[in-house]
Amino acid sequence: MRKFGLMALAAAGALATISTTAHAQEEQVIQVPGFADFLAVDGKTVWATNRGKVEQWSREGKLAEVPVTRPCGAMAIAEGSLWVADCKEGAVKRIDVKTAKLLATIPTGIANPAGELNVVAGAGSIWVASDAAGKIARIDPATNVVASSVTVDPGTWYLAFGLGSLWAVSATQQTLQRIDPATNTVVGKAPLGKEPGFLAAGEGGVWVQEQGDGTVARIDPASVAVTGRVKVGANLKWGDIDTGGGKVWLRTTDDQVFVAIDPATMTVEKRAGKAAGSGALRYTAEGLWTTAHDQHTLTWWPKSVLFGK
Repeated sequence: MRKFGLMALAAAGALATISTTAHAQEEQVIQVPGFADFLAVDGKTVWATNRGKVEQWSREGKLAEVPVTRPCGAMAIAEGSLWVADCKEGAVKRIDVKTAKLLATIPTGIANPAGELNVVAGAGSIWVASDAAGKIARIDPATNVVASSVTVDPGTWYLAFGLGSLWAVSATQQTLQRIDPATNTVVGKAPLGKEPGFLAAGEGGVWVQEQGDGTVARIDPASVAVTGRVKVGANLKWGDIDTGGGKVWLRTTDDQVFVAIDPATMTVEKRAGKAAGSGALRYTAEGLWTTAHDQHTLTWWPKSVLFGK
């Protein structure tokens, strides 16, 4: 059932609480019971995966929740819907973002049932890594069926869409693959460092976490070649990455909550927050959302924190 505002939450006996010390110049911490993890931005709100459900949150509180058997991985919003992988059912669920109702369950298979993967939108389609042997399913949102399948390297779990292409990382083969959505074929490939993970396409490049090396690699989208690396820490395991506002944003697990990388100088420009374990992050024009599932929190970081000195 969809619920709006703090009064409705209180009436429903909701457990979430909002930090009373937050103001425009500081981060705002929202307590989220359970295991808030992956995020998808929906206007001024954000959807988060949790145990047995996905939830929609604003800075004022929880707005909606939808049961999902085992939501996993990063989600996408397109065609008025939230698209989320269900690792137990081996499917992608389509949820109407306005009514918070399940519209379709699309059997796809899930390449990494452990839950480290992405559902992404682009070229009029929804994409998910569907088989650990090396397959990506392409869903047609007009029919809610898998319209085609892309053959990729084994161990391909991580996806991003941007700069006119679908980008895919194989964790086991340590490769970044560029996929042409017009032909559903791999048209370029670059070797990566140790334990590559989540990636983002934007700010002039494709950016990949090299989790075991503690670096972020920049890949030129035209040549599909690694053109630089930024050393962030000892490792980048179980974090997240996004681009926007002229920066690359990286959710970390050691030393701080997140860092901002300047893509022009290839340096870490800002480190923010105290280490909070694993979680996700998503950038918006007004600020940044992060989760820390072990601390049961969702945090809003306003632009004054992101870009302040």
